Amino acid sequence: MKTDIQPEYVQATVTCNCGNTFTVGSTKPEIHVEICSKCHPFYTGQQKAAIARGRIDRFNKKYGM
Repeated sequence: MKTDIQPEYVQATVTCNCGNTFTVGSTKPEIHVEICSKCHPFYTGQQKAAIARGRIDRFNKKYGM
């Protein structure tokens, strides 16, 4: 097996567009992401509310209420 071909494993700082930062292990020192667990609709509980609002809107549109 060849030596010194593996990238260096470091503690990376992950930065989200919402401003949240946290550290993980990675081969890159900095990682930028668009969405994280602090702002993702599934983890914040907003997804279920959005689905329910869509169903209510479809019902009102269908039956004209």
